[in-house]
Amino acid sequence: MAHRIITKVVITGTRVVGRAFAEAYKQASASSQYAKAQAKSNPGGVSRLATNGLTLEEACKILNVKPPQNGKANLEDVTERFKKLFDVNDPKKGGSFYLQSKILRARERIEAEVRQAEEKASREAELKEGWKPKVYKDR
Repeated sequence: MAHRIITKVVITGTRVVGRAFAEAYKQASASSQYAKAQAKSNPGGVSRLATNGLTLEEACKILNVKPPQNGKANLEDVTERFKKLFDVNDPKKGGSFYLQSKILRARERIEAEVRQAEEKASREAELKEGWKPKVYKDR
């Protein structure tokens, strides 16, 4: 009688674990396909979740700065807020390493957004002017 109960428990447990692994695999596969599709639709661009899942809006809220307007932000303000918050949250002073890392990622996210906008603007300016190669003459 005991062997029947043990067998049923083992079989039921195996089914549950098997279904859980199958569902986890489906979710991971769907997530991977979604990420590939996003990368194809926006090549060369900073993804929405470029730095550890942090959006631009969240980064601005963390540092308490205004979001970049037309790809331009006051990076002095961002750097000032970053330094202040980073120092306040120093683990040696009783702060939190987690918060310190979030502050760092927020600064990186805002800088990446500004850098991307600057690169795009420079490419557009170059296209307007036309390509003018630099020519060097041998002496």
